[in-house]
Amino acid sequence: MIVSDSTALIILFDLDRLDLLENLFEEIYITPSVLEEISFKYSIILPLFIKVIKPKNSELFNSLQMILDIGESEAIALAQEMNLAIIIDEKKGRKIAKNMGIKVIGLLGVVYLNAKKGFLSKSQAREFLNKAISNGYRISNKMVEDVLSEL
Repeated sequence: MIVSDSTALIILFDLDRLDLLENLFEEIYITPSVLEEISFKYSIILPLFIKVIKPKNSELFNSLQMILDIGESEAIALAQEMNLAIIIDEKKGRKIAKNMGIKVIGLLGVVYLNAKKGFLSKSQAREFLNKAISNGYRISNKMVEDVLSEL
């Protein structure tokens, strides 16, 4: 189980590759704000392994919202509350989550784990990342190459 922010989900929905999450996690929790963000472009149907839960700790959410957007704030608050790792790619959100003791993974980590577990070959991982980048996912070429060289 893991909590997810919107960035990785948007890319995975756009590229029709939710299997990369399903390969690794039995359940993924998102918040109402994250659902709103991922369904901004078009209406989506959530697969059964993605569940929407609103965080209960409004004090933490409110303090996070002073420095992060609403989706990141809710996702980090939910991860903290449920004592789960989080899929988050935005630099500031990742840093805050790590400082709170939350384990962090990004889309690049999801691709890496899929390749390590045999769900993707190195060339398929490269192809997916190239498509993600051409679809608006921002990540340095060096980070991509570093991860691919570890495979």
